[in-house]
Amino acid sequence: MNVSRIALAGGLAVSTALLLAGPAAAHVSVQPQGEAAKGGYATVNFKVPNERDNASTVKVEVNFPTDHPLASVSPQPVAGWKIEVTKSELAKPLEVHGKQIDKAVSKVTWTADGKGIEPGFFQQFPLSVGQLPEDSDQLVFKALQTYSNKEVVRWIEEPAEGGEEPDSPAPVLQLTAASADAHGAADDAKGSEPDRAKDTTASSENTASSSDSDNTARVLGVVGIVIGIAGVAFGVLAGRRRNA
Repeated sequence: MNVSRIALAGGLAVSTALLLAGPAAAHVSVQPQGEAAKGGYATVNFKVPNERDNASTVKVEVNFPTDHPLASVSPQPVAGWKIEVTKSELAKPLEVHGKQIDKAVSKVTWTADGKGIEPGFFQQFPLSVGQLPEDSDQLVFKALQTYSNKEVVRWIEEPAEGGEEPDSPAPVLQLTAASADAHGAADDAKGSEPDRAKDTTASSENTASSSDSDNTARVLGVVGIVIGIAGVAFGVLAGRRRNA
């Protein structure tokens, strides 16, 4: 009897834990690759799991915050998905690198042209975004997830500070303190002046090394020819001596 009660209690505990952990672990979320520093640029991944056993996810829509519009949004191609970037007029133009921007991306939509995200799988959708705001600690994106059975799940509830996570939380990108290298990957791609100087020096050294190798090869070639001629001459002389 006691064993049955213990087993029943254990089963209820496990079931409760699974019920509580399931929704929290399965919603649409966003995470940066590396860090998302204020005032800089970042690459972020929207992670979309499939929560259904009898349908595939065939469409994902991510709406961008209007209180902190992002002037630069570039999606990375995802195999099996069509991507549509929607821009909208800004109520207040942005100034980015000395230029006035009157339009910003308001939504990015991924539509499956194949099977989509099947049951038991998830998909990541990468975006390069910037310039991130300097006056906010986070960005909230509202997402819609459409299944092949026409069901639409709305991940749009904004979390309250210090409160419990809502049932359908919106993806939230946490921003870190501004870094000295505000442009992140963009500057890495260009390379710093010292790096370029190192590359130039290395290239010169490689060129000099190649030139030295070529000169050595030429010298050895000439020496080989001379030795060959000397060998032939020696052979001719030796033959004449034997004939004499």
